[in-house]
Amino acid sequence: MRFSVIIPVKPGAYVRALERLHHVGYPSDGLEVLVAEGRNPSRQRNQAAAAASGDILYFLDDDSLTAPGFLERAADHYADPRVAVAGGPSLTPDSDTVLQHAFGMVFISRFGGGGVRNRYRWYGGVRATGEHELILCNLSFRRDIFLEYGGFDERLYPNEENELMDRIAAAGRLLIHDPVLAVERSQRRTVKAFAHQLFGYGRGRAEQTIISGSIKPIAFVPSLFVLYLVGLPVVADVRYLLPLALYGLLAVVFAIREGLRRRLPLPALFVPGLFLLFHCAYGIGMIRGFLLYRHRTESPVRHEVTIRRVKSFGEAFTG
Repeated sequence: MRFSVIIPVKPGAYVRALERLHHVGYPSDGLEVLVAEGRNPSRQRNQAAAAASGDILYFLDDDSLTAPGFLERAADHYADPRVAVAGGPSLTPDSDTVLQHAFGMVFISRFGGGGVRNRYRWYGGVRATGEHELILCNLSFRRDIFLEYGGFDERLYPNEENELMDRIAAAGRLLIHDPVLAVERSQRRTVKAFAHQLFGYGRGRAEQTIISGSIKPIAFVPSLFVLYLVGLPVVADVRYLLPLALYGLLAVVFAIREGLRRRLPLPALFVPGLFLLFHCAYGIGMIRGFLLYRHRTESPVRHEVTIRRVKSFGEAFTG
């Protein structure tokens, strides 16, 4: 079984993922690595997929750090002809800072990441799943199925993989989550970058909803919470504060819970405030996505993609 590993990067960017691919251990005649440079990741991935020669497309981000043997593990899943998609979680490395671990704790908490938290933690065993447990920085597709369904919708970034996987799953194809396929990937370094990330996730979910017409009610909760907060200065009734008090209590309880479970008490101190930032940034992003999607324009420079085949992993690719 031949794999095509595809890594989209910004022009000239450092590709840290190649450091681990040097030790992948998969037969060289069964593996090619394509680095797609550009400024539209969905288009970069699609064009690399069209140029790929592998039976399986394995998408990584430029900082996705794989484990030895991950391709053999993926190949075992694709031995079952029913499997169309397979992937694993993106884990926070031990080497991340206290603040980065706090961001990771928000993602893996039921109060933060909620139904998508298994994208960011090692949980359970191999299982059939849906888009809620799979993440594009560590995700593979059968190439023929990927092309059959038209690849990623290039109007979307992020959430392009969620929209595609929803279509594939609706056709009865099998999606697999395997924790052993985990990669390590550092969280954002600053609070501002974390907020921007969540804003993008919310905007992407809104745009996915518009394009697909598929509504997932739970995704609207952060936006409703933002609208509730907007009403705080104008509603005089003290009872209006009760939901906020309950929110604060739950934020503290879940922060303590994650701190104890992960044995990371210091990062847990940041988590209650980060829950609030998480939900507000995501909710505002969704509102923005619904209100301004039709007015979003794209610069022509974002259409330019350069694809390079990496022949040696001895040194990190630097464009």
